[in-house]
This record gives sequence, C-alpha cells and structure tokens, in this order.
Amino acid sequence: MNAGARSFATAGAASAFIAVGAGAFAAHALRNHLDPSALQTFETGARYQMYHALALLAVAWLHERAPGSYPSWAGRLFLLGTVLFSGSLYALALSGVRSFGAITPFGGVAFLAGWACLAAGARRL
Repeated sequence: MNAGARSFATAGAASAFIAVGAGAFAAHALRNHLDPSALQTFETGARYQMYHALALLAVAWLHERAPGSYPSWAGRLFLLGTVLFSGSLYALALSGVRSFGAITPFGGVAFLAGWACLAAGARRL
C-alpha cells in the first residue's frame, strides 16, 4: 500500500472510531442532558462523520489503484468536511451557540467537492 493510501485508510479508520464513540456518547450520556433537537443535531454530525470515514476508506482504495491528485484532494476534502460539518454540529449541540451553524454549510461544500474529486478519480481507472 502506498503512503497516501495508508494515510487515508488510517484517517478513515480513526474517524470511524470517533464517529462510533460520538454516537454512543449521544445515545447514552447526552440523551438525558440535551433537548431532542440538539440531540438530533449531534447524531447528524456523527452519522455524516461515519459516512465520510467510509468514504476515506474508498479514497485509500482508489489512491492505491490510481494515485494522483483527484484521490488526494477527495481525501483532504472529506477530512476538512468532517471537521467543519460534523465538528460544527457537535459544537452547536453541546454549547447551544447558534453561530456554529454558520460553519456547517462550508463542511457540506467540502463533502460535495470531495465526492466530485472521488468520481473524477474513479473515471481514471
């Protein structure tokens, strides 16, 4: 496995680990402390983090078979999207500070751009 693929596989596995932990935290520790809307916001962050953790594993697979700029950018954008999208939703749910919600769409755009890069990279196979 090349270094780029190894890095994205490791990041994907670590992100999935964190997403599972966040989901369990929401289900067990936060359920009695957050209102239903905030809990749903937190769970949305965990769900999208898991989706994109799995996407990072796909990036690693593609990077191994067709290394280049598209898989690399897809991975970077998925990581950035996770920090911005899921991170802002976690912060919003836990703090109640509504301005964190202004960051979330930037994470969504990073996710979309990552998927476009993944598709472009896949076309090169």
